[in-house]
Amino acid sequence: MNKTPSDQIQNPEDELLAEYHFDYQKAKPNRFAVAHKTQKLTVVLDEDVAQVFTTTESVNKVLRALIASMPKAT
Repeated sequence: MNKTPSDQIQNPEDELLAEYHFDYQKAKPNRFAVAHKTQKLTVVLDEDVAQVFTTTESVNKVLRALIASMPKAT
């Protein structure tokens, strides 16, 4: 009886066999992926600030007011 690959015992220490090494230099972007028009930025607030500004909207509102009060760069 011939042994099939599923019958062979594999070493659990072999995480990635040599034939599975992938050359990322040849990779291309996924043309089927949806391009997001808006970019999101994550900012981590200090604990004391996060206790005052508990929502995204409140943080954005205060920052926009601060930006509006700043002198324009010339």
